Amino acid sequence: MPEEFWSDLPEIPLLQWLARGSLKQHLANALRMWIWLRHFYGAMSFSLPEPFTYADCREAFFTADHPSNDDRPGQHNDLCPCTKTVAAWLFAPDIHYTQAQWESYATENPHEVEEKRQRLITVLKYHDVLPKRCDRFLDETRLFGVTRRALSGDLKRLQELKLLASAGSGYGRVADWPALPYTTRSATADELAFLVQPDLAAIADNLSHGLEGQRRFFVHVDYVVPKDRHDRVEDWQAELGELWQQSKVPPIKLTYWHASRQDTATVVVYPVCLYYYRRGPYLCGFGDVFGQPDTMDWRNYRLDRIQALEPLSWDNGLVPASLKQQYLQGELPAPDEIQLRMAEAWGFDYYQPKDVLLVRFDSVWDQRYIRNSLRHPTFKQIDYGQAQALVAQTLRGELRQQMLDLLTSRSDQDAYYRAVYRRNDPNVKQRLRAWRPHIEVLLPWPLRQQFGQEVMVESQFYQDIV
Repeated sequence: MPEEFWSDLPEIPLLQWLARGSLKQHLANALRMWIWLRHFYGAMSFSLPEPFTYADCREAFFTADHPSNDDRPGQHNDLCPCTKTVAAWLFAPDIHYTQAQWESYATENPHEVEEKRQRLITVLKYHDVLPKRCDRFLDETRLFGVTRRALSGDLKRLQELKLLASAGSGYGRVADWPALPYTTRSATADELAFLVQPDLAAIADNLSHGLEGQRRFFVHVDYVVPKDRHDRVEDWQAELGELWQQSKVPPIKLTYWHASRQDTATVVVYPVCLYYYRRGPYLCGFGDVFGQPDTMDWRNYRLDRIQALEPLSWDNGLVPASLKQQYLQGELPAPDEIQLRMAEAWGFDYYQPKDVLLVRFDSVWDQRYIRNSLRHPTFKQIDYGQAQALVAQTLRGELRQQMLDLLTSRSDQDAYYRAVYRRNDPNVKQRLRAWRPHIEVLLPWPLRQQFGQEVMVESQFYQDIV
């Protein structure tokens, strides 16, 4: 265990991991666990027997008059670490300063302290984890002024994170540091592999480190998750992260609000991965399907709509027999399967049937915005004759002749594109709607009908305004 590791500042990725959920809600807990770790593994770690208990930690860390019962300690001794505020832990030149030493230092160095305070507030605000009444949090919250049960719970959580070893009824320092799901180093190209667009990953790798003290690379994504559900999303991410660290990932029971059905239902699925797509984070799961008994398939679950998440054992009677059979045979699906399915057809509902899409753009719009842009590997330009042939191959009878006559009335200078897409995928439909009125959907016929009806309805909104 390298001693210098815990000489680093308590950066947001580290605190987020220690919080095991919403950092905004559990910032004090995360900071307290960081301090525990500094004392367990830092350059000036305190002396403990091996193995040790919480009582040993209390004796080594606090003053002798620190309460041993479960009462919340009062201001019983100015030298006891339980009297120190958040500001004293974070802004003092040395983590071992007492509260009195900190107050003296703050009085003598007000500008330096204020600069540190504002820098921290800026970082917390940037990551949307700024506590309410921040000044009161920094100046009045005593991180270790909590009950024995809360402090003992810290050690238990560190054990669960494999930052302390289990030793009988007590704990021990770990010899091998676990693989950390965060990094305090600059991101490398490999670490940015989650960006599925490789060019974007390269830009991030080149520019995300800052140049001459200035950050020059920013990414803005649509994020439709309501603000009051951000904590819920963080909690599910943390819980799923812990499940995926297990050697045998368990199935889970989800209670989920199905937006299109306007109903809540319960399903049992195998959690495969998290995927951010356009507007929010989704859990990709394989298992039960709403409204389709005895059907096993993929589905996406937006994290903010998950109301409850319960891990199950593989022997639980709620686990579908076919899913359990895949587990026993070592054939559970992997995240790579999702990427392969998405490459086959345009759309995030990679479990929907595939269909052929044929669209037409006017030549000006095509030259400005469509040509040479990457939409999907199957989204490719075809010529006028190929468009006619595709209509002839796809439609039958009178409808085929009507569509061929319609194409004859269109300009052969327009641009035609063919793609394979996921039928009823809302993301593809939104993209096509955004190109109105410069796009015409020719195939498939049901989608053309739907868009035609939508345009007629929309036109009524503007009839009274000329």
